[in-house]
Formats: sequence, C-alpha cells, structure tokens
Amino acid sequence: MTTETFADLVAAEDVLLFVNAAITATGQREFRSGAHHQQLSLDFLHAYVRVNYRRVYAASLALDINDHNAVRIVQGLLEYAADASAEEKRTEGRLIAARLARLPPQRVYRLFRELRAAKVNNRRTRAIMRDWLATRPDPAHDAVKYRAGLKTAVRHAHLRLDDGTGQPGGMHGGIPGGELGAFLFRPGKLPRYRHQLLDAWRRAHYEQGAVDELPFTVAEGFAARHGMKREAFLERMVPRMTRLERLRTQGQRQEADPSALPANVDLTVMPLTRLALYVLTFDAESRMRHRAELAPALRSAARRAAGPHAGTWGRVAAVLDDSYSSSGSGEKRRRPLAVALACHFLLEALAGPGAYTPLWTSGAKDPLLVRPWGPTPLGIRVLDALEHGPDRLVIVSDGWDNAPPGLAGEVLRVWRTRLDPDRRTAVVHVNPVYDADGFDVRRLSASVPTAGIRDAEDLPALVEIAQFSEGRTGPAELYAYLDRQVARFVHTGPSGGTR
Repeated sequence: MTTETFADLVAAEDVLLFVNAAITATGQREFRSGAHHQQLSLDFLHAYVRVNYRRVYAASLALDINDHNAVRIVQGLLEYAADASAEEKRTEGRLIAARLARLPPQRVYRLFRELRAAKVNNRRTRAIMRDWLATRPDPAHDAVKYRAGLKTAVRHAHLRLDDGTGQPGGMHGGIPGGELGAFLFRPGKLPRYRHQLLDAWRRAHYEQGAVDELPFTVAEGFAARHGMKREAFLERMVPRMTRLERLRTQGQRQEADPSALPANVDLTVMPLTRLALYVLTFDAESRMRHRAELAPALRSAARRAAGPHAGTWGRVAAVLDDSYSSSGSGEKRRRPLAVALACHFLLEALAGPGAYTPLWTSGAKDPLLVRPWGPTPLGIRVLDALEHGPDRLVIVSDGWDNAPPGLAGEVLRVWRTRLDPDRRTAVVHVNPVYDADGFDVRRLSASVPTAGIRDAEDLPALVEIAQFSEGRTGPAELYAYLDRQVARFVHTGPSGGTR
C-alpha cells in the first residue's frame, strides 16, 4: 500500500466519522454524557474537518445531517472564508443557499445573530442574508414573530427596506410603503399600520381582542402580560396553531383529555419519527385504547418514507434496542427508542410481504407497547436474528452491548469470518446516539458497517453511506458519492422538486 493510498483511506475514515457525528450529535446531554462534553467533542470535529477537508466539510450540507450541525457548518464556512478558493466559494454559496432554504426560519435568524456577534460581514455573507430574506413568503409575519432576528439581519446586511417602489435590493412583500421600517426600527412613529398583522401587534399591547390575530408563539407573551387564563387562551388560539403546536398544548387546554387523540390533527400526514415520538408520550393503556388510530398512522408514514424501496429488501430481520438507555436524556427524551420504533415500521414496509422479523432486546412482542427497560443483550438477539437466515440484518442500537458485554461483536465477527464469508446476509448497524468520547457513534464490530441515524426516514440513504465504512469501497467511490449528492442537492428545491 502506498503512502498516498494510506492517506486517502485515513481521509475517508475521517469523513465518515464527521458525517456520523453531524447526523446524530446536537450538543445536548445524552444518556451517558453531558452537554458540555458533547459540545467540546463537536467543537473539535468541526474545526478539524473544516481545516483539513474543507471541500468535504461543505459537501456535508448536502447530506441528511441535523439542523444543529448544518448551521455550524454554514457559520464556519462564512467565518473562515479566506481559507477558500474562488471556485470553492462559488460551490459553498450554492450549498449554503440550498441548505438555508430547508432550515426552520428561527434557526436561520439565530445564525444571522451569531454571524453579527462574530463580526462576519463580508460581501458574500451579506449577499446570502439578502437573498434568503428575499425568499421569505411573508415579511410581516417574520417582523412580528422573529422581530429581533429580522432587525439584526436587515441591519447587518445593510438591507434597504422597500419604500413601496419595488426597487431592487428592497424588502416589500405586500407591506404598505415605509411600514416595515417604521415597525422594526421606529416603533410608535406611526399611530396605526395599514397592514393588518402589524397593527394587530400594536393593538395587542393594550387590547386583549387583538391577541387572537397574532401567531401563537407571539400571542403567548401578550396573553401572559394581560393575565389571561392559559386554558381559555389556548382554546381561542387553536385555529391559529400549527399541527405541532396543537399536539404540544393538547393537555393544557380546557376539557382536553391528555390521553385522547387530538380531534383536529391528522396523524397520518406526520413524519414517521416525529409520529413515533408522539406515540411514546402516551402510557401503555392509552396506546392500547388508540391502537386502531396509532398503528395505521405509523404504517402509513412508514410507507411514505419507504417510497420506491417498499417491498424490495427481501427477508429482513431487525434487532431493536428498547433497553433502559433508550430513554435518552432530559433534552432528548425517548429519542433513541422513538428511532427504533420508527425503524421497526419502516423496515416492515421495506421488507418483502411477510418477510420481516423484529426482535426487541427486552423480548417485547407488541411494538406499540415498547418502553425503555432492562439491559442490552444485543449478542443474544443477533444470534436469534441470524437463525432466520435473513437477506438483511439491521441493528438499531446505541451500541452499549452489556448482557454479556461484547457478545454482539464476537457473534458478528465469527459470522463474517467463519459462517458467512461470502456475505450472503447484509448486516448494518445504525446508531442514534453520538459517543462524545470516541468522536463517533459507538460500533459493535469492525466487520459490520455502522452509520449514525437521526430520523428513521433516512435509513435507506444511510445504508448506502454505511457501505463506505465497511472497507469494500474505496475513497474514490466515497468522494464520487459526495459529488453526486451535492449536484442533486443544489438542483432541487426545499420540497425536493427540481429548481
């Protein structure tokens, strides 16, 4: 092996390590590590990859990484723009614009505030901020809901607010001339606003009736200021709430049964992992009572997530971790268990008809009633799964095999080297928990590919990424894959359609 080849392999391992971290880590407390430990580990990884593999660092924006790390990558690219060539800056600009279009607006406004605090104000940064603001569908809504963030962005990007003439470089969005600037920077100058939402915000300072006309999160502050009873306020605001806001406040509303399903929310259209998190908020009795609604909703979401892959994976066995550590932490409550539950329904949709075998570490038979409980006997469950002779074995676990410790890794090693050297069974381990000590997700065996996972919906794509960590494909294939992902990402809109 030449030195160059060895260096390429090391670089590929570094890339995969960073991708796993960017998918799973959010800098929040996990079951076995604190938030500060997580943040220190992420700080090192971001700095290391940005300095040594800047092109790959930028290309990560095109992968299914989480929003926390996407924002950190964008900030790193803009803050250290001097390290990039002109061609790299052009590619980065397209990637940043495409990623910002997919991020929740509150995260983007928070990013703009951090860029201002870091005194990042080069021409490219101002152009990116200007272009993103120009795509916002309702500037008045942003002015009311994200007032501080919009003010910071307008001031930092030297953006001229449109005076109604529609000249380039302005920001109008159907707001009468001069009102947006007066609302943001000169409150109280105008006795009233012609734009209904801006005027509702003005009147809400002294008129309770105007509170109902505001976005829910803004109205909450005014309701507290006016001393409005929260239960009555929430009932009045239901028509203006988003689906997630209605779910979040269901137990706080008048005459609302916390164990009942919301009457005005269609669970079948919710994303799979988010729906699994919602299902786990119910106790076992409530899940049993609503089985007829919850199970079909989960299967419907799983079929949507499977898409064209549905029914194409043949015989599938799954080892699913519902041990006590799947309870997560205060910040990520039941997240590992929710990912395992969502993966269960997705794998059921991906497998051939009647060709799916789920095995929970606790021995549970009813997936709708799983709870975080007991040790993690992964080795025993892997043995049980392999006895079924599956075409694919998928392990969804944080990797802390402890009953007995290390058995899963030994079983997989013997299986690969002695019993299945021809790899008739494809084995992959997906891990929803970042290991701050190892700067990666915890692995079960060197002979089995491991990928980090944030949402179950990403499972088919992650299986493709995991092949690169198995050693059967080289660095050239990995970089070609990244280039394809970048090309696809910058040429599709936020909803997935072609630009």
